[in-house]
Amino acid sequence: MKILVCISKTPDTTAKIAFADNNTKFAVDGVVWIINPFDEWYALVKAIELKEADPAAVIHLVTVGLADNDPIIRKALALGGDEAIRINADSHDSYYIASQIAAIAKDGKYDLIFTGKETIDYNGSSIGGMVAELLDLPFISLATKFTLEATSAIIIREIEGGEETDNVALPLVVSCQKGMAEQRIPNMKGIMGARSKPLKVVEPTAVEAFTSIASFDLPPAKAGVKLVNADNPEELVRLLHEVAKVI
Repeated sequence: MKILVCISKTPDTTAKIAFADNNTKFAVDGVVWIINPFDEWYALVKAIELKEADPAAVIHLVTVGLADNDPIIRKALALGGDEAIRINADSHDSYYIASQIAAIAKDGKYDLIFTGKETIDYNGSSIGGMVAELLDLPFISLATKFTLEATSAIIIREIEGGEETDNVALPLVVSCQKGMAEQRIPNMKGIMGARSKPLKVVEPTAVEAFTSIASFDLPPAKAGVKLVNADNPEELVRLLHEVAKVI
C-alpha cells in the first residue's frame, strides 16, 4: 500500500501575528514554524498506524513550498514518513497547491491520500476536495475514525448533529481531524534517521493561480471590560440597551 500525506507549514500557535509591505505580506521575522497540527497529529500519525499494521506499506510526504519548508518536512520524516517530496513553489492559492499535489499523486499511484481537515493559519479546508476532484477520486472530509478492510475503508466522519459511516473503495482522499489518531513526538532514532531519508525537490507544473492576497487585517482590539455592581441591575440594563445595543 502506498500512502501520500500532505504536509503544510504554519506559524506556531503562540506566534505574534503582524503584517508588512502595507499589509500585503505576512511578517515572518521571529516567527516559529511548525507542521500544521491537523496534518501532523491526525493525517500523518494515522498513516504511521496503518504502516505499523502493515509493514509493507510506504508513506510519502508532499508539501508545496520553498527551501524554508525543509526543516518542517524533515520533522515529518522523523515521525515516520519514508520519503518526502517538496514542490518548489510559493503560493497561497488553493487550486494551484491542489494541482501540484494532484500531479505528484497521479504519478505515484497512491492508494490513500491523507490531508488535515484544514490549516490553522488560513482555515480554508479546500485542498483535500480539490485534489480528489482533480484525480477523479472519492473524497471523505472531517474523518474521525478510519479502518481498512482489504481494498476498502470504513470511515466515520462528523456531520451536523451526529456521525456518518461510509464504506469507500480505494483509492481515495481523506481529510482528517481529531479522533483519527493520537499525537506523537519524534524519538531520537527517528530524528537521526530523518537526516538520511530522501527529500526530493521537484519543480511545479504549469498551473494558473486563480486568487491572490490583496491585504491582511488584524481583528479590532477588544474594548475594556466595564464592571457593574451586582446591587445596580438598572445600570446593567441601561448599558446593554444604550451602549451595547443588544436589548
